[in-house]
Amino acid sequence: MPNALWPLLHQYRELLHDLAALGASVIKRWVHAYYGVTPIIVVIPHTFGRRLNFHPHLHILVSAGGLDKQKSNWVHFHHFDKYALMYWWRFAVVRYLAEVLGADIENTGALDETLKQQSKRAWNIHIKRFSSKSHFLRYAGRYLRRPPIAEHRIISVTNHQVEFWANDLKLKAWVRIKVSLEEFLALLIQHVPDRYVNGIRYFGLLSPAGRHQLSTVLFALLGQTQRPRPKRVSFEQLIVRNFGYSPFIDSHGQRMRWVGRNPCPALAGAS
Repeated sequence: MPNALWPLLHQYRELLHDLAALGASVIKRWVHAYYGVTPIIVVIPHTFGRRLNFHPHLHILVSAGGLDKQKSNWVHFHHFDKYALMYWWRFAVVRYLAEVLGADIENTGALDETLKQQSKRAWNIHIKRFSSKSHFLRYAGRYLRRPPIAEHRIISVTNHQVEFWANDLKLKAWVRIKVSLEEFLALLIQHVPDRYVNGIRYFGLLSPAGRHQLSTVLFALLGQTQRPRPKRVSFEQLIVRNFGYSPFIDSHGQRMRWVGRNPCPALAGAS
């Protein structure tokens, strides 16, 4: 998505939720038009760039095959037309922003001119194939539930500024960036997801309706056995597995148990 549209999405953050559904709809419609099947689609929305700037884009994972609902068979395919998908995606985004923001923005002339210019230029779409399930999991895990910047990229933090590394694609080198504490905090805040926003969304055969109706048929066609839902891992089990100790064991080696909660003195006095 061109950087000229980033400020619109930054100002109207509620539109970020619709972008995932819009991108999945483009993929689903294109695959159905060319192959007549419904694929598995997983969308991972992403908002931050290498400099912690607001750079909204989508990581869309699509199966190399789909279900033909009329013939009840699985169809394999490997070709995705990059340019066709770019045209479809560009048209969908421009049309969507024009319809949604046309009634809300006062200066509609500037909006129309921006959308007109962006509808004539080429948009960047990258298509990459995964060699295995583990390759896919490593890729998807990088963009799920992680902070916008890794700790090892932070060079120094003082009372006045923060210095960190950033990978500059134009220079093809790592550069040092210095910002004030207020600027660094502002950079991080803009990437905090809104409430109830999911880090990963499912469409196509993995949509809630599709998974409920077609999961049994899909596993039978692929010759696979559906695994039972894994048991939920408790907070204590996660701490033990990752850090080697139980948070519910006190300094004397005794297991702690819930007794009660002491009322807050300020609230007790107010009541």
